[in-house]
Amino acid sequence: MNQAQPHFSVSEGVAPVDGDSASGLPNTQATIGPASSTAAARPVSRERLINKLNYLNFQNRIVLLAFEHAKYGHALRVQAQPQPCRENRLRCTWVDPRAARAISKGYVFSALLIPDEQKLLQGIGQVTSIDEEGIVIELPEVCTEVHSRRVVRYPCKGIQVQLLKSGSRFEGTLVDFSPISFRVRVRSSPPQTFGWLTAGAPVMVVLSNDREILFSGDCRIVSKTGGRRSREYVLEPTQDGIQRFERQQHRSVRQEFVPAPTIVFDHPFTGRLVSLKVLDLSASGLAVEENARNAVLMPGLMIPRLDLCLASNFRFSCRAQVVHRQVLDPESENSCLKYGLALLDMDVADHVQLVALLHHADDRRSYVCNQVDMDDLWSFFFDTGFIYPQKYGFIQKNREQIKQTYEKLYTHSPSIARHFIYQDRGKILGHMAMVRFHDSTWLIHHHAARSGSSFRAGLNVLEQITRFVNESCRFSFMHMEYLICFYRPENRFPRSVFGGLCRGIDDPRICSEVLFAYFHLQCDHDVKGRPGEYCLSPADDDDLGELSSFCRHQSGGLMIGALDLEPGDLEHSDLSEEFGKLGLKRERQLYAIKADGRLQAVAMVNLADIGLNLSDLTNSITLFVLDQHEITNETIYDALSVLMKRFGQQEIPVLIYPEAAAKSLEIPVEKRYVMWSLMPHHSDSFYRSMNAILRAGRRNGGTYDKRRPPSV
Repeated sequence: MNQAQPHFSVSEGVAPVDGDSASGLPNTQATIGPASSTAAARPVSRERLINKLNYLNFQNRIVLLAFEHAKYGHALRVQAQPQPCRENRLRCTWVDPRAARAISKGYVFSALLIPDEQKLLQGIGQVTSIDEEGIVIELPEVCTEVHSRRVVRYPCKGIQVQLLKSGSRFEGTLVDFSPISFRVRVRSSPPQTFGWLTAGAPVMVVLSNDREILFSGDCRIVSKTGGRRSREYVLEPTQDGIQRFERQQHRSVRQEFVPAPTIVFDHPFTGRLVSLKVLDLSASGLAVEENARNAVLMPGLMIPRLDLCLASNFRFSCRAQVVHRQVLDPESENSCLKYGLALLDMDVADHVQLVALLHHADDRRSYVCNQVDMDDLWSFFFDTGFIYPQKYGFIQKNREQIKQTYEKLYTHSPSIARHFIYQDRGKILGHMAMVRFHDSTWLIHHHAARSGSSFRAGLNVLEQITRFVNESCRFSFMHMEYLICFYRPENRFPRSVFGGLCRGIDDPRICSEVLFAYFHLQCDHDVKGRPGEYCLSPADDDDLGELSSFCRHQSGGLMIGALDLEPGDLEHSDLSEEFGKLGLKRERQLYAIKADGRLQAVAMVNLADIGLNLSDLTNSITLFVLDQHEITNETIYDALSVLMKRFGQQEIPVLIYPEAAAKSLEIPVEKRYVMWSLMPHHSDSFYRSMNAILRAGRRNGGTYDKRRPPSV
């Protein structure tokens, strides 16, 4: 039976006041009677009563019939289905046919009880006939409306319950629900005894459907009904908030919109459609308000699908959880409740649109993953000096392929890339980008700004990316356990920002830096066969375990985790598939260089489209030298040349760690690069340090040398 309206009966059949019922169902009297009335009763006409009865029939819902034992005074409450009512007579059919047998044993009709949200319509009436199928009642000219509940309680169907207390577990179903208390029916089986569930006792409650857990939290037993095989308990949640994530001092920026957005969802317990206005909104959560009398939310409640509607056809679907409740004007008769909801999951494309909307609403010159005129973007890169002559000399022979790569990254809104643009009157003033290049790691690159028209544009896009990371890192679809960035130590702006962050956080478990040597290798090395001197083979977990120990001993920090070099983290295929969907290439291979079975070096070969990163660090070989005293210069060149030929490369950048190994092995170094790594889940430290840097930069009118705009 579909009962999607508040009702005031617990049983699904017949229940005497004391002890077990004939159907094994508990007593219902305590939740029905008018004793809980909070306002004076008022009369209701027969016409309104008939309209209400026909509505209940239309919705396939029930009424309650009250009977009293003629001799002993015992009360009985029976559920019945009202039939269409045209005049003064109402026929009801029994929900449970056993009701007729129980009523025939000396009970007389006393009242018709009709649920009407928080009120109860109560009429006396006269019984004209009664049989095994139902009852006919002559309706009174006037019935009475009484208030029965402070908060509407809604009937539920298909929700399983687990009550956990002191190592015991009782199972059952959720009967009806309100945010301040809900009623469950549970069973016991030996050696369980209902004596373990005492009134006032705390219990852990888990509510779920066939697919997932919808609520889990601490509750208190308020009341119970008797019964040997099953009982009903009224439970009261004991907390006004839950801690879904680690507490943050720096919350996401909440913004108010006019007109206010709306959230719409089917309530997970009742199935009723709920629509509430949004008070404020961020990319990670929102706040809503509802009337306390008709409340449907409670802390801990999971909402599997919630639609955030900003206009009639402009909406985002997401998964959310209620994390906080605040009572507004508790002394007022019309008090309201304010709830905080955390967004837990959503489509990655919807998330990009939501972030873009919020950033642009906060600053009309801030854009996230917007459509970009590629001619304007390339002009910006050259005008700002981001592509300087030496860099252009390296990329110019592949310029057409690079143009195609950027067309895909900047016009198709891919899940693997984000770009942030500060733009005024159509002119790009600042730019920064990210690409997900390792399974759980995003590479920050392409930071540049014009110095002439807005010396703060570089700081503004840096602030955009800081806000984005703070809002987004906890979403599983972002795969953002680490952020990394490569910069040259002589470049003052990134040294001030990223190096400053590392110094400000001052914890290598959260933020760290390591130094690499860099050079270009041409495919002109003559590999000399030196059998028995070294072996080049795919790396395994044992090799990665030794590499991890070496790097942590050498510098500590986050490099091994950020580069997916932990044992057991051998290449994940889903990221390469994401690149492939866009027609882009991304491949990684790991090789061990050994002599006499001893690991001397590990080579990580990253192959991607030329220019994905304009310093081409995404299309390179990273060489980790574990023993720079035993391995030789010839062995290094032989191994690298073999790998270049294996992957069809004529020229490739090489990064060497530790940087000192290049000097020890007499390898000519063209540049040095710092690899900066951060765990953004510790966002308070990150946000606090970044804000300090941004404030200092704005006080100084920009921290970079205006003769050379900032670039990474």
